[in-house]
Amino acid sequence: MAANAGDAGMTLGDIVTDNARRFPDVVAYRLGDRSITHARLRVRAVRLASAMAAAGVRRQDRIALLSRNSIEFGEVMAACQLSGIIMATVNFRLAANEVREVLNRVRPSIVFVADEFAPMIDELEPGAKVVRLEDLDGFLSSGHDELPFEAQSDDIACLIFTSGTTGASKCCILGQREQRRVAFTMNAEMCTGSMDRGLINMPMFHIGAMAIIGGLHARGGTVVLQKQFDATDAVHLIKQERITLVHLAPVMLRALLDAVSDVASVETLRTVIYAAAPMTVAVLERALSMLPSAGFLNLYGQTEVIVSGLPRELHTVDGSDAGDALRSVGFPFPGIEVRIVADNGTEAPVGQPGEIVVRTDSQFRGYWDDHAATLATLRDGWCHTGDVGRFDARGLLYLVDRKKDVIITGGENVYSPEVEDALSRLDAVQACVVVGAPDERWGETVCAVVVLRPNADLTLDAVQDFARLRLAAYKIPRRLVIVDELPVLPSGKIDKKRLRADLANL
Repeated sequence: MAANAGDAGMTLGDIVTDNARRFPDVVAYRLGDRSITHARLRVRAVRLASAMAAAGVRRQDRIALLSRNSIEFGEVMAACQLSGIIMATVNFRLAANEVREVLNRVRPSIVFVADEFAPMIDELEPGAKVVRLEDLDGFLSSGHDELPFEAQSDDIACLIFTSGTTGASKCCILGQREQRRVAFTMNAEMCTGSMDRGLINMPMFHIGAMAIIGGLHARGGTVVLQKQFDATDAVHLIKQERITLVHLAPVMLRALLDAVSDVASVETLRTVIYAAAPMTVAVLERALSMLPSAGFLNLYGQTEVIVSGLPRELHTVDGSDAGDALRSVGFPFPGIEVRIVADNGTEAPVGQPGEIVVRTDSQFRGYWDDHAATLATLRDGWCHTGDVGRFDARGLLYLVDRKKDVIITGGENVYSPEVEDALSRLDAVQACVVVGAPDERWGETVCAVVVLRPNADLTLDAVQDFARLRLAAYKIPRRLVIVDELPVLPSGKIDKKRLRADLANL
């Protein structure tokens, strides 16, 4: 791993303490006109942990957090990292009954909640204390300036729910030791230090934002927050705050590029991280041409495990093999073993697709209160990702599709990213996603769901004529659905599960 070999007994809390000592006056978090330095973050986090202890919370007890991105979110996270209290994050986009179900699954001692979401937790099971984040100072008044207990490296750090793209959401158990290693792996890949300022608009309850924040803070960097993504505001913040790093899902990067009217306004960017979903080469080539001074980094992983990255030096449109490299998710990170396994359980040859399975000392520990799912995913120390991938001769990993997203039409497997990449080159297409739709004859048929560019028109015949020159006949879409926008999960991934359900009802 990228972390130091001798850090086995260290925790995420050590990062908070180190930053307070080494970079005390550097801003840890900024949101709007409010900010908190690394030194002040530790002071408030210690007092917050003390206040939780005064309320009866002990090390490895659970608290929950329901909020948009905020400085208070960062303070609660730091308090848990220092003390060994387990932080369970909640997706604020869930319906009220879903929020209550999540909270009842993790059974927290305290629920920290932003005012706007407080009505969602009115019917919690007895026993959970509710603390409004807007009144966090009042809660802090019951604390002291010494930690009541300290986190241990073997402690559980947090409980994070998966996106649930192919089924019911699962609750991942992530450990202190493992997440510290993830933070330093991210830091090494991002090449950031205390002078860097990263813009975080992915939701902090999600592992993606949490990993990037960890990478920035691993060497004393600054996190500038948006409560939620807004492309125009993001461009403004990049210029105003002299942002050096952004972290975006592909759909967000496309919106950001559309909002840039003057390339000089984003000239401070040194690193553009994209993750969460495959990027079409057309969008990536546009980004590379618009942001020539920025280095690009593609990250691939899941809540359960980080896997690989395509480094900045391979993000180029020059050279005969450049296009192929851009379609990959890069090389496995140091210390991470990756195998491609065929359906019969044997290792697939180079170039052939199979399930991506991973083994590393930074992967998750299992699913909370779900032994069957843990056994199904963690087998003989290997994490079975449910993703279909392949290696090329160079060792680059290619994400072919989600196992459950593979379209089986007339007995043939169709991998949706390949079709999406082809259709994204149509002039009329602003965004597209390809899913399987029920079909009486073929079982499933390839369906293209498309967002058009302003004033553009598109017919199924035009799609098929275009695709016929680029794809095998069985991969050509037989249905075209035009929509105003694509449904997006908090992680930035397109919600294909919802699209398939909608198509089944048409």
